[in-house]
Amino acid sequence: MDIVNTTPETTSNPTQGSTSQPTHEVSSNPTPPDVGQHEESDASLEPASKKLRSSVWAKYIKVKVKGLDKAECNWCKKRLSATSTNGTTHLHGHLKGCVQKIIKTRKHDKGQPFIMSTISEGREELGIGNYNPENVKKLIAEAIIMHGYPLSIVDHVGLKRVFVALQQLFKVPTRNTIKKEVLKVYDFEKKCAMKMLDSHQGRVAITIDMWTASNQKKGYMAVTAHYIDGSWTLQSRILRFIYVPAPHTSERLGDALVETLLQWKIDSKFCTIIVDNCSTNDSMIKKIKNKLPLESLISDGSLLHMRCCTHILNLIVQDGLQVIKDGAEKIRDSVGFWSATGKRYEKFENTARQLKIACTRKLALDCPTRWNSTYKMLDIAIEYKDVFIRLNFKRCDPLYTCLPTNSQWQFAKDVCGCLKLFNEVTELISGTKYPTANLYFPKICKIKLAIEECKKSSNSVNEMMATKMMEKFQIYWSGVHDMMGVAAVLDPTKKMVVLDFWFPKLYGQESGEQASRIKEMCYSLLYDYQQMRHRDAQPTTPSIGTTAVNGAMYPTLQAIARDVLAIPISTVASESAFSTSGRILSPHCSRLNWTIVEALMCARSWLWAAENDGTSKVAQECATMLNEMEYDDESELMESSFGYHFED
Repeated sequence: MDIVNTTPETTSNPTQGSTSQPTHEVSSNPTPPDVGQHEESDASLEPASKKLRSSVWAKYIKVKVKGLDKAECNWCKKRLSATSTNGTTHLHGHLKGCVQKIIKTRKHDKGQPFIMSTISEGREELGIGNYNPENVKKLIAEAIIMHGYPLSIVDHVGLKRVFVALQQLFKVPTRNTIKKEVLKVYDFEKKCAMKMLDSHQGRVAITIDMWTASNQKKGYMAVTAHYIDGSWTLQSRILRFIYVPAPHTSERLGDALVETLLQWKIDSKFCTIIVDNCSTNDSMIKKIKNKLPLESLISDGSLLHMRCCTHILNLIVQDGLQVIKDGAEKIRDSVGFWSATGKRYEKFENTARQLKIACTRKLALDCPTRWNSTYKMLDIAIEYKDVFIRLNFKRCDPLYTCLPTNSQWQFAKDVCGCLKLFNEVTELISGTKYPTANLYFPKICKIKLAIEECKKSSNSVNEMMATKMMEKFQIYWSGVHDMMGVAAVLDPTKKMVVLDFWFPKLYGQESGEQASRIKEMCYSLLYDYQQMRHRDAQPTTPSIGTTAVNGAMYPTLQAIARDVLAIPISTVASESAFSTSGRILSPHCSRLNWTIVEALMCARSWLWAAENDGTSKVAQECATMLNEMEYDDESELMESSFGYHFED
């Protein structure tokens, strides 16, 4: 190869280089030089037409071959296309499989190199990969954490065969070794999660929930943090999955929660605690207030306690279902009878086909503590009413003696009509990607109106059911509607219109007084956040995305919106952790120590959050939060939104 150069020699270091390389003119019949060397001759050198920005050019020299730009690898001297239209992806790809590069740099890697096939410019070539047994053990531990596999999976013969087929040198780790790897992953991911939470400038909402593992008879408390980050992504992380020894008193639960808040350094930056409705939790919240400085809480802690809305709905409907207990029991017994054995269910399906009723939905018994499962059981059973009647008429099984009467069938149908909205709302707020707080307010308003409609029923039992439900509704509604009203007002598509629409329906003549309470709370929050911002004297960092410009214009209002809209309306996010813990604490894992149980549950939350890049995007929902608001200051903005003058 003849390379001519009229400038002083330019050497290229395989491990270092500038982002801008000189362009060499190459003859049409190149002869590859020795690896790592660069031949020169006396031709002209063309200066680079522009600065090469990508860091990949530190590993290449830009040359010309037959008038075309080529990138010559510093290690193997292979030339690849260097035209600007091709980008640099193929240059990065070549470096990953460059044999000479790997050979020269492998001494810095603990892994063992091996031959592998690579794709370069559409052609399959041989390259060198890197095998690191320590990394493989880490990946096995992460798979066990993410998918809930038992730790004993490393003892499974079939899996061992897979490992041997993939890499004969790999030694499958023992169960004790994989436990240590799980704890290593947990420690590393915990540090990352703590660092991310520490960098969060806003406040954090906390959900807690207590469950008992039946096969261990041990109680665990899941503590989950929820917040909206700087890019308006809704984040959710399980902070602790704490083993709490019995008895589960308010003091013991409160101490465990405060310890978690202090450990994660969020004792002065959380805004709300969402818990189930029970006297123990009520007492626990009071004790927590006494252990934390009130000045660090919003409105001196008046908004600290929120009740789980899913649990509220559960209690409301359970009270109503007590009234129709007899009718529901007959249907429950019928469903249980025909789904008890495979032979009986086969008879049920055959009878349905004879009646030309499609068996698209399978009979399912309800869980007494889950009212929506009772609704689904009744709804499915009503669909197969004629099947139950035919089976009873034909005497297919003399043991079947629990056929509901026609009046009971009709009554169940009426009940399902009343419970349909409750079911839809429960599914909404118990979804994996739980809704933001502003979505809850109109839904709960619809439920109140639905209960009032049921009270007008001509059926006395229906009326009695609705009355019982309304009594429970009024007890719990007063404890949650204030914050939900604020969240709804912060929704730019609603503002005060949402209160003007719903409050007259809910409160009648008292609607004006109730709306004024929400307005006062909005101004109180604005004042508190302004005082905190002045006190902390921290520079405001605008959010990333469509709300960044207006976030800089209205930093206090943006901070309120970001904190309030992050409040979950249910503890279902924590509860989902417990539903999966049934697999972890299954019989073959029943001897797991509580420390490994916590590591598995918390690390699973952190790994999946990293995999999914957060819980859900709310940037689109919040993008118009401040978009069409052009006011001189936030006080004027609040006055325009609420029709209410704010006094400093």
